[in-house]
Amino acid sequence: MELRHLRYFVAVAEELHFLRAAQRLHIEQSPLSRAIKDLEADLGVKLFERTTRSTRLTGAGEVFLEEARHVLSTCAQARASARGAATGRKGRLRIGFAEGVAQTRLSDLLAQYRAEATEVDLKIVQMPLEHQVKALHTGSLDAGFAFAPVRRNGIQADPVWTDPVVAILPSRHALAAKSEVELREIAREPLVLCGGETGMDRNMQLEAALLAACDLPNVVDRAENQQVQLTLVGAGYGLSLVLASNAETIQRSDVVVRPIAGSPPLIRTFLIYRGDESPGPVACFLERARAVS
Repeated sequence: MELRHLRYFVAVAEELHFLRAAQRLHIEQSPLSRAIKDLEADLGVKLFERTTRSTRLTGAGEVFLEEARHVLSTCAQARASARGAATGRKGRLRIGFAEGVAQTRLSDLLAQYRAEATEVDLKIVQMPLEHQVKALHTGSLDAGFAFAPVRRNGIQADPVWTDPVVAILPSRHALAAKSEVELREIAREPLVLCGGETGMDRNMQLEAALLAACDLPNVVDRAENQQVQLTLVGAGYGLSLVLASNAETIQRSDVVVRPIAGSPPLIRTFLIYRGDESPGPVACFLERARAVS
């Protein structure tokens, strides 16, 4: 039994007329009749009662019609799913990101991708850079966002965007009265930086900028994440630096955001992925991510 036998059978069953069914299928009537006879022989049952005046389904034919329609529908769905996966419209996508990756930028990118690939099962997870690299190698992650250009063992890295740094100050701090602050002023104050493992690569970029402004930045504490960092700054333990795009979401009365005067440090974010990716949801996501860079 082949799928064409099922297609031929359904056409005859719906038309209840061999000539009309053959015209619908764009074939001659004789090969259609042979195919139905072959199908009946294969099944060992009679599917149609035929006379010179009419054609009607037998009881077995009525049951088989329901099953045949189901099989053809399942095959069509499987074909569409396979084609959708190949073009990136179906499948699953697992994205990792380091702590501190620009939240609004990532959210905008994911929204754009989701609008284009509504049937892709998208999952995102926060993890450190090295964990992302391991997950890419094992296949449990499809792509990731980090602050370091990892290019080793088949992993590729593309720069996708840069973000200026802004200062976060306690609202009662003297520098909070200024509309913008110098980086060297910030570097000399007690500093609370993020010390969580997930944002280690970003911290390296930040601390390189601080070292360029001051020989010995006064780092007094390292918070596990940005929420803890803001709480410590608000309590007056020190000042801090965050990405400008992440500062857009800060709504607290105990801290203020101030731009860095002159040319603020820029933190670059990279998209990391396996270099051997084949067409599908991952390739489509990479294309979309590169388009925003």
